[in-house]
Amino acid sequence: MFLLDQIARYIDPFAIFIVFGGTLIVTLARTTRADMARGWAALGTLRRADPEADANAARVAVSRIRELVEIKNVMCADRVQTAQRFLNRAVHQLSNARSSIDFARWAGDEIARRRERHQAGANMWRGIAESAPAMGMIGTIIGLVQMFASMDDPARIGPGMAVAMLTTLYGIILSAAIAAPIAGRLERLSEAELAWQSAACKQLEMLLRDEVDGLPAKLRTSYRTAS
Repeated sequence: MFLLDQIARYIDPFAIFIVFGGTLIVTLARTTRADMARGWAALGTLRRADPEADANAARVAVSRIRELVEIKNVMCADRVQTAQRFLNRAVHQLSNARSSIDFARWAGDEIARRRERHQAGANMWRGIAESAPAMGMIGTIIGLVQMFASMDDPARIGPGMAVAMLTTLYGIILSAAIAAPIAGRLERLSEAELAWQSAACKQLEMLLRDEVDGLPAKLRTSYRTAS
């Protein structure tokens, strides 16, 4: 009972509305609906993402692709299936690319699009981390105004002071303890993921260059149709 009473002292609906409601309004104003969806969906990534395991699995898959291509040809590369959707798409592009230049162009565009999507999700949380302290400061000013307006009635000073202090506390918690760590982790996960994806695409590009680019134009068609 004592613990509940202590916790209840830090709960004020009006202060919560100012900080969390104000931060939500600012976030909606500065973020598109699609980026908001990416930001919330990215929370699932925090729980299940394992870039190191993905990188190891990608290296194994690329080795299997190289072995298959040495036995067959590049057209057969998409017979290697993995649990990674990105790598499956890359292998499909590898099987249909006319040259390493075409594949490199696709890989560059795809990595850039993925980086942009990742950054959009992280930016939503970074925006929350930036907006929450400002909302806390606004709540502090509101609380101080309420307090000074009630100086003639000591019984009404306490609620205004509580709003002033709690909004600052809520803003700091929302920013430093929630949004900023989420944004930082999403950015680190994004860089780690894009690193192994770029490395895998580079290996596939080199494979295509070795197998196809050196052939005369007339032989490329026959090579790609060979079993």
